[in-house]
Amino acid sequence: MTAYAWVLEVRTGYEDEYKKRHDEIWPEMLETLKTAGIHNYNIFRHGLTLFGFFETEDLEAAKSHLAKCPTNEKWGKWMDPIMKIDIDPTTSFPYLLPLQFHME
Repeated sequence: MTAYAWVLEVRTGYEDEYKKRHDEIWPEMLETLKTAGIHNYNIFRHGLTLFGFFETEDLEAAKSHLAKCPTNEKWGKWMDPIMKIDIDPTTSFPYLLPLQFHME
Protein backbone atom coordinates (compact mmCIF):
# COMPACT_ATOMS: atom_id res chain seq x y z
CA MET A 1 0.00 0.00 0.00
CA THR A 2 1.38 3.40 -0.97
CA ALA A 3 0.57 6.62 0.90
CA TYR A 4 -0.39 9.87 -0.82
CA ALA A 5 -1.17 13.37 0.41
CA TRP A 6 -2.67 16.58 -0.94
CA VAL A 7 -3.23 20.17 0.22
CA LEU A 8 -6.40 22.13 -0.64
CA GLU A 9 -8.28 25.07 0.89
CA VAL A 10 -11.68 25.80 2.37
CA ARG A 11 -13.09 29.13 1.24
CA THR A 12 -13.26 31.75 3.98
CA GLY A 13 -16.42 31.43 6.06
CA TYR A 14 -17.14 27.83 5.04
CA GLU A 15 -15.06 26.03 7.67
CA ASP A 16 -18.09 24.82 9.66
CA GLU A 17 -19.97 23.83 6.51
CA TYR A 18 -16.98 21.83 5.26
CA LYS A 19 -16.86 19.93 8.57
CA LYS A 20 -20.64 19.40 8.55
CA ARG A 21 -20.60 17.97 5.03
CA HIS A 22 -17.90 15.49 5.96
CA ASP A 23 -19.63 14.59 9.23
CA GLU A 24 -22.65 13.75 7.06
CA ILE A 25 -20.75 12.28 4.09
CA TRP A 26 -23.03 10.38 1.76
CA PRO A 27 -22.83 6.58 2.18
CA GLU A 28 -22.55 6.26 -1.60
CA MET A 29 -19.49 8.56 -1.56
CA LEU A 30 -17.82 6.36 1.06
CA GLU A 31 -18.61 3.33 -1.10
CA THR A 32 -17.15 5.10 -4.14
CA LEU A 33 -13.87 5.70 -2.30
CA LYS A 34 -13.72 2.10 -1.12
CA THR A 35 -14.52 0.75 -4.59
CA ALA A 36 -11.77 3.00 -6.00
CA GLY A 37 -9.34 1.23 -3.67
CA ILE A 38 -8.76 4.15 -1.31
CA HIS A 39 -8.02 3.23 2.30
CA ASN A 40 -7.03 5.00 5.51
CA TYR A 41 -8.30 8.33 4.18
CA ASN A 42 -7.91 11.25 6.57
CA ILE A 43 -8.41 15.00 6.16
CA PHE A 44 -6.98 17.50 8.64
CA ARG A 45 -7.62 21.26 8.73
CA HIS A 46 -5.40 24.11 9.92
CA GLY A 47 -7.16 27.44 9.42
CA LEU A 48 -8.33 27.30 5.82
CA THR A 49 -5.73 24.73 4.77
CA LEU A 50 -6.81 21.12 4.29
CA PHE A 51 -4.30 18.30 4.37
CA GLY A 52 -5.50 14.97 2.99
CA PHE A 53 -3.79 11.61 3.42
CA PHE A 54 -4.84 8.30 1.90
CA GLU A 55 -3.44 4.94 0.88
CA THR A 56 -4.07 2.84 -2.20
CA GLU A 57 -2.41 -0.07 -3.95
CA ASP A 58 -3.06 1.39 -7.41
CA LEU A 59 -3.25 5.17 -7.72
CA GLU A 60 -3.97 5.13 -11.45
CA ALA A 61 -6.88 2.70 -11.01
CA ALA A 62 -8.25 4.82 -8.14
CA LYS A 63 -8.03 8.02 -10.21
CA SER A 64 -9.63 6.31 -13.21
CA HIS A 65 -12.51 4.99 -11.12
CA LEU A 66 -13.15 8.40 -9.53
CA ALA A 67 -13.00 10.18 -12.90
CA LYS A 68 -15.77 7.95 -14.28
CA CYS A 69 -17.98 7.81 -11.19
CA PRO A 70 -21.20 9.88 -11.21
CA THR A 71 -21.26 9.97 -7.38
CA ASN A 72 -17.77 11.48 -7.26
CA GLU A 73 -18.76 14.03 -9.91
CA LYS A 74 -21.87 14.97 -7.90
CA TRP A 75 -19.81 15.27 -4.68
CA GLY A 76 -17.25 17.46 -6.44
CA LYS A 77 -19.93 19.82 -7.74
CA TRP A 78 -21.49 20.00 -4.26
CA MET A 79 -18.15 20.80 -2.61
CA ASP A 80 -16.86 23.18 -5.31
CA PRO A 81 -18.53 26.35 -3.96
CA ILE A 82 -16.89 25.96 -0.54
CA MET A 83 -13.41 24.83 -1.60
CA LYS A 84 -10.42 25.99 -3.60
CA ILE A 85 -9.06 23.00 -5.48
CA ASP A 86 -5.79 23.22 -7.40
CA ILE A 87 -5.86 20.54 -10.12
CA ASP A 88 -2.71 19.26 -11.80
CA PRO A 89 -3.43 19.69 -15.54
CA THR A 90 -1.21 16.72 -16.40
CA THR A 91 -3.24 14.31 -14.23
CA SER A 92 -6.66 16.02 -13.84
CA PHE A 93 -6.30 15.25 -10.11
CA PRO A 94 -5.30 17.43 -7.17
CA TYR A 95 -1.56 17.90 -6.91
CA LEU A 96 -0.07 15.12 -4.80
CA LEU A 97 2.73 15.98 -2.37
CA PRO A 98 6.10 14.28 -2.74
CA LEU A 99 7.06 12.21 0.29
CA GLN A 100 9.91 13.81 2.21
CA PHE A 101 10.27 11.44 5.18
CA HIS A 102 8.77 8.18 6.40
CA MET A 103 9.26 6.43 9.74
CA GLU A 104 7.94 2.88 10.08
